[in-house]
Amino acid sequence: MHVSAHDVPLHRASDAQHAKQGLAGREMLIETAFHTRDVLAPDRFSCWREHISQTYVPMDVEDDSTADTTVSQRFLALGAVQLWTMEHSPMTLRRTQKLIQQSDPELYHLSLNLRGTMGLTSSHHEAQYERYDLVLHDTSRPHLLRAITSHGEDTILGTGLFVPRKLLPLPENAIDSLIMRRLSAREGIGALLAQFLTQVTRDSGSYRPDDGPRLGTVAVDLLSALFAHTLDAGNTLPPESHQQTLALRIRAFIQANLHDPQLAPRTTAAAHNISTSYLHRLFQHEEETVAAWIRRQRLEHTRRDLADPAQRTTPIYAIAARWGFPRAADFTRTFRTAYGIPPRDYRNQAHGDGE
Repeated sequence: MHVSAHDVPLHRASDAQHAKQGLAGREMLIETAFHTRDVLAPDRFSCWREHISQTYVPMDVEDDSTADTTVSQRFLALGAVQLWTMEHSPMTLRRTQKLIQQSDPELYHLSLNLRGTMGLTSSHHEAQYERYDLVLHDTSRPHLLRAITSHGEDTILGTGLFVPRKLLPLPENAIDSLIMRRLSAREGIGALLAQFLTQVTRDSGSYRPDDGPRLGTVAVDLLSALFAHTLDAGNTLPPESHQQTLALRIRAFIQANLHDPQLAPRTTAAAHNISTSYLHRLFQHEEETVAAWIRRQRLEHTRRDLADPAQRTTPIYAIAARWGFPRAADFTRTFRTAYGIPPRDYRNQAHGDGE
């Protein structure tokens, strides 16, 4: 019996221990993978059950499929945040009080259902989640999760986050009210979060190892903004928390409007019915000003697209305009200042041209 965690270009990840280090806050982007196809058929179920306890938390697992256990799992460690994607056959997982006492990393677990149906039971509460539903639960609470296929499909597909509870700026009692509540990923901030999860997974090869903590920060910001929006936190939280949630909403607004060349501190403040000076006060303890954060987000998106093989023939000026740089000369100068290399040379190096 063996487990195979595949090497990827970002960083060598030889076994499940690297995934556990990601949960502890390893400050780089690390990718690990597990596939039952790499395991002999008679050993697949027991190997998967052992693997999930090593990479996440101890769970009782039942394989509900009639065929061999099928699991394909990827982890992306984004600093202290873990992004996961998994495709698998029908199964049931139990997290009991006894298992919690054995090991509890105190994580919030967010799941985005992409295929199949997920049923979750905890503390006399039961709910069912369909495609593009988001659901939150945590490792400190006993629960039972049953994942089944639908519409004649053979496997269930999902993605999500493991986030240390201490990273979210909202009070725990407020977040507790969201446990097992169905949150939509079809519109608004939920859709923005879902797009982030799927896009980071899809484009993982275009990021550098030190991008991990930055991506983890974006994930926490979007998740917190979704919670604040759902809770209508401005009417229920104390002033300090209200300021934090307003800042999170502003970050989410900026992420959604990077394409707009008119996006700036002044227009951002106006969109949230606050003064520009108050906007700057909200971010006064951050490492960057609002304008600098907008510029960096735009540059990071252009850098990612320039390194994307699928966009190799897209003109550089079109990529720049897509992310709010309408003037090619200004973009080239800003990109060179940020990364020490012109965008054309960066694209050539990313694709190995001239080697």
